[in-house]
Amino acid sequence: MSAKLSNAQIAWRAAQDIADGAYVNLGIGFPEMVARFQPPGKQAIFHTENGILNFGEAPPEGQEDWDLINAGKRAVTLRPGGAFFHHADSFAMVRGGHLDVAILGTYEVAENGDLANWSTGPKGVPAVGGAMDLVHGAKRVAVITDHVTKEGRPKLVRRCSLPLTGVGCVTRVYTSLAVIDIENQRFVLREKLPQLSLDELQSMTGAELLVPDSVGDLVAPEI
Repeated sequence: MSAKLSNAQIAWRAAQDIADGAYVNLGIGFPEMVARFQPPGKQAIFHTENGILNFGEAPPEGQEDWDLINAGKRAVTLRPGGAFFHHADSFAMVRGGHLDVAILGTYEVAENGDLANWSTGPKGVPAVGGAMDLVHGAKRVAVITDHVTKEGRPKLVRRCSLPLTGVGCVTRVYTSLAVIDIENQRFVLREKLPQLSLDELQSMTGAELLVPDSVGDLVAPEI
């Protein structure tokens, strides 16, 4: 694989699809990067499970307020009109269907929309956490990820082999090689890197890609 998008470029591409004023939860780690790339004239209202709504970017180094952190324990700022509240109220927002979008990372995504973004074992985490609430509480669930694992195995598969976070919940996947929708339990290709052939992309995908008549070029700025 000669070229692929960086994590920052994947996050940038995902950010372009967030509507102005949307209520958005970003998963811990890589997905938090999406907040850096709001399109001009648009601003999402970001929510975090530990109880903040409308938080802003990280403060300058040395100016952190460690009583004001997101769910990933990273220091944030509060935008005008922002609020913080009890953990239980935060999950009431999630479970009540008040979030427009949740953007998460993943280990595997199946063609039927199943998501596996936690694992057990020596390098696993102790539990699935709030992601299981997010994937069924948010109106839309998107995933950002490298297209393959570090070992070169597909992360987009026919069926997940790892413990599931949610069943049939993912609608769009932004990868280092392509933008893929999940429709009628199938992967539908929407954009791909222009230098990548369809055969090359299919060889790195663990389930059949449906290719419509028009497929866009996946192009991101240098970041």
